[in-house]
Amino acid sequence: MKTETFALILCLSAILAASAQAANLSLAQRYPPEKLADLLLPRAEWHPFATTDERAQWEAVDPGIRQAIVRIANDAAKRDVPALPATLYLEFLRNGDRERYQKPYFQRRSMLNAMVLAECLEDKGRFLDPTVNVLWAICEESSWVLPAHISAQKAGSGLPDTAEHVIDLFSAETAQALAWTWYLLGERLDRVSPLVRPRIEREIRSRILVPYMERDDFGWMGFRRSGRPNNWNPWVNSNVLAAGLLIETDQAARAALVAKALRSLDKFFVPYPSDGSCDEGPGYWSRAGASLFDGLDLLHSASSGRIDFFNVAVIAEIGRFITRAHIADDYFVPVGDCSARLDIARDLVYRFGARINDKDMQALAAWDVSAAKLFGKLDDFEFMQRPLYAVFNAKQLLAARSDSPPLLRDVWLSHEDMQLMAARDHQGSAQGLYVAAWGAHNAQSHNHNDVGNFIIFADGRPFIIDLGAPTYTRQTFSSRRYEIPAMQSAWHNLPTIKGSMQGAGRRYAAKDVTYESSDAFAQLRMDIAPAWPAEAGVRRWIRTVRLERGRHVEITDDYELIADDCPIEENFLTPAVVTKPGKGVLLLKHSEGSPLSLRFDEDVLRPEIENVTLDDASLQNDWGERITRIRLVAAQPKRQDRWTIRFEVD
Repeated sequence: MKTETFALILCLSAILAASAQAANLSLAQRYPPEKLADLLLPRAEWHPFATTDERAQWEAVDPGIRQAIVRIANDAAKRDVPALPATLYLEFLRNGDRERYQKPYFQRRSMLNAMVLAECLEDKGRFLDPTVNVLWAICEESSWVLPAHISAQKAGSGLPDTAEHVIDLFSAETAQALAWTWYLLGERLDRVSPLVRPRIEREIRSRILVPYMERDDFGWMGFRRSGRPNNWNPWVNSNVLAAGLLIETDQAARAALVAKALRSLDKFFVPYPSDGSCDEGPGYWSRAGASLFDGLDLLHSASSGRIDFFNVAVIAEIGRFITRAHIADDYFVPVGDCSARLDIARDLVYRFGARINDKDMQALAAWDVSAAKLFGKLDDFEFMQRPLYAVFNAKQLLAARSDSPPLLRDVWLSHEDMQLMAARDHQGSAQGLYVAAWGAHNAQSHNHNDVGNFIIFADGRPFIIDLGAPTYTRQTFSSRRYEIPAMQSAWHNLPTIKGSMQGAGRRYAAKDVTYESSDAFAQLRMDIAPAWPAEAGVRRWIRTVRLERGRHVEITDDYELIADDCPIEENFLTPAVVTKPGKGVLLLKHSEGSPLSLRFDEDVLRPEIENVTLDDASLQNDWGERITRIRLVAAQPKRQDRWTIRFEVD
């Protein structure tokens, strides 16, 4: 065989292999539309959970779970249905406030979900009237879409146009909750009025199913946009699937709904990083990768296991992200708009781990689990489907309770949208030092300008932190986003150069990123110079974040600027109390435990300490009422220099 012919065959084989791999990754191609009607169970044969009439399974629910849910539902039943007047809806347009409308909006749904589950558990009828009161009020809402999202309608922001139903995250979630209510309570609702169930069906169809099937122009669908859509895509699709599969009886319509959902989910899934990186962070993983699981697990159930995506390698990697981002206790790496402290959906994480046979995910979910952690407050019922699963899986999860989460020693997520390193002194232990650092770029979903940022924990406590995101307002997702300090590089652990902060956009990125790890150390090295605009005059800024296990964390910055005498300051954020016991050392101390020392060359870098009051509820929830920003200001900045800042437990 001639060399040229052999090379051509090899080339064609590679192309075919790549095509086969791509086809394997596509959800819609794995289960084409013409097969779905045969794969899906008819609605009359699909029985995902026991209804209220089937008492044995409800009576077998863990007693602690039963008591927790009934207690919360009792409190909910005593409340008046929160009011949602038009002027409250208009506040987002008028002053940018989201919270004053959203709080009673979500409270309605939490009340509904808690009382539905309590009625199923008790079957005494005492929650039926208050359930229908909330249910009817929700059906009476002009729109289930939040004020912050209503701009998708042709009329734009303001009051909702009842002549045009658009679909957002929470309108789809509302439909899912109402559909489960319809399924679980069934004829019990007729005892209040025979008009309740038909009203539920009518509202779900007109507000959600009809526009979902008739329109392709919602941005979250991904059909008319370039690039991968964010968490909206699986979040909405999974909820629409639940609503449609529960109330739709026509098998052809059910198959068409699933076919469209799979095509839309592919826009999110096919380009997803093969290492499972969630550039929206672990907080949004619960509505990104975890919502993808919601939808795929629902299809697995609705087809009696015939539609099964859990043997796809990328699905498993998407699940594992949550354990890879875990620091200690309820702390997770707060990439982008994520909070640093999370209440993870434990039952979902456990079930996801079981589906992909990942013991670490199951161990994280089962760590220190209790009935109170599953159902401790009304907010735990904001989403209906996950609590419903948790009710029936609680015995298994509680039986698997462990005293320690997995606490991975080393994590490296190499995809260019993430480039996240995390490392700790010892596998399975929060004792000692933990560091996480990332490169990537400044065009992530929920992006902060933070290329090269890092955080440090010691003995499970935060010392150098990422502030996270303040409460969302109209400004958060506007052209003025980067006027918010928490989104700026100067409010991350990064330098400010010649008065310039990092720029926003894909071109502001790390380059030459390398990662190394061994039993002795872990290190991330990257050139973050491209993250600054041209006026900063940065030719090279090599940042190396290195953990010497059992010893210290070193941050080395090796830079070259275009001009001399450019002011430079290094910024570090800490929730600890900062003191200066001597030259070249700052001591960071919490009320308990050993302090962390920050050591530097004071002949080169002059320390300035700024105490910052936090007046935002979201930030206070993570860090309390104050943090400290440490600035190390270059005393005599040079065009080229190299300095190392060391953190070690005293």
